[in-house]
This record gives sequence, C-alpha cells and structure tokens, in this order.
Amino acid sequence: MMAENKIKVENLTIAYGSNVLMKNIGFEVKKGCVFVIMGGSGCGKSSLLKILTGLKTPESGKIWIDGMRFDNADEAQKKKIMQNCGILYQSGALFSSMTLAENVALPLRQYSDYSPKMIMDMVEFKLALVGLRGYEDFYPSEISGGMKKRAGLARALALDPEIVYFDEPSAGLDPVSSRRLDELILDINKSLGTTIVIVTHELASIFAVGEDAIYLDADTKGISARGNPKELLQNPPNQNVLHFLSGGKK
Repeated sequence: MMAENKIKVENLTIAYGSNVLMKNIGFEVKKGCVFVIMGGSGCGKSSLLKILTGLKTPESGKIWIDGMRFDNADEAQKKKIMQNCGILYQSGALFSSMTLAENVALPLRQYSDYSPKMIMDMVEFKLALVGLRGYEDFYPSEISGGMKKRAGLARALALDPEIVYFDEPSAGLDPVSSRRLDELILDINKSLGTTIVIVTHELASIFAVGEDAIYLDADTKGISARGNPKELLQNPPNQNVLHFLSGGKK
C-alpha cells in the first residue's frame, strides 16, 4: 500500500445474511484528505463505516489502515490501530453523567500515561479548539445539539488521531449549527492535517467539505461515482448520481 493512502479498501462485500448491500467495492483515502462516503438511505454507508471502525465484519475483502491489515487483525491489533482513529457518532454519544471535561478526558485516562494535570491541560485545549472554552464543567443536558457535536469532536480528537470518522455529523442540527460544524471540520483538517472520513447524505455538507467522495449506488450495489462532489455534479457519470447531487431536481 502506498504511503500517501491512509485507508485502502479492496473487493469489499457488505451483507447482512443473504441481503447484500455492496459487492466487491474498492477505494483509497489519501492522507490529509476530507473524504465523503455518500449515497441514499439503505445503500450501506453506515455499515461501511462500522466495517472501517471494526464494529462489523465484512463478508469478504481486505482493508488496510496506515499500511496495516485491519479486516483480519486480532483484537489487540485492531485496538492499537483504532487508538490512532477518532470517531464522532451521530448523536455525539456523550456520557450524560459526566461533564464535558470528564467526557473528553476519558480516552486520555484509558489510553495514555499522562498525569492528571497534563490531561486537564489537554482537555482544555481540545475544548477550546472546538469553540467550547469555559464549558468544561457543563453537562451534556445543559448545552445545545450543536455544542454536543463539538464536544463529541473534542473527545474524538483527544488522542491526536491521524484519522477521524464522522457518522452523519449534521444530523439533527439547524442550518447555522451545521455550517459551523462544517467550518470546524475544515479548520481541523487544515490546521492538524487530520484525514477525515465523513458518512453523510446532507448535500450542503457534502459540497462544503468534500474534497474527494464515493457514491454508493443501491441499484448497482457498487460505487458508481468517485471524485470531487462539485465536479461530479457538473459532470455526473450516471442519472442516479445526478439525481442525488441535485437534490432530486434533475
């Protein structure tokens, strides 16, 4: 696997029993790229994300992350690889009984040997990075949906991962909060050089942040488009891609 590829997927089949969602798909995610996995409901976007993060086993195929085989790795190897990856779940997935500082500190306490003071310094920095300086002692119930997403992102960034996965980051957000989150994603990508993989069907976010993308086509059970979303809209390779990227207007 070439060094500039952070992730490589080869001949991957996604299925639940006899229900095949995607068959023999392959793609690469370049280092430092904002990569979008897009497609309509039921095409297998979330299932692909679960496979990339080790939560689901593919029917067949191979996955490399940072040059290491991931799909057939044992639990210890997978854990080591995933320590270099952060995940922002759709809900934010914050622990309601913990303050924002405690939520962000959790992976640092679990996976690092830093002193308590160093952990708190890093927590304050990560919360400031996502625009939540001063909210360390707030509980998730005391902040807005957009702030929960940003707090979840701070936790995903706690261990300075080289790859961050986003599961429908704009889901449940108003347009202003969604746009701010998109801007934050781009800022983190540019300032930290983080490779970002986003699963979404939100067109505004796709066009705002997507540098490279694949379109999962439920009809063909394969990838029917690959490239920059804006360029794909201008030169769509097929009617399904045109229909999706134009919001059903064409």
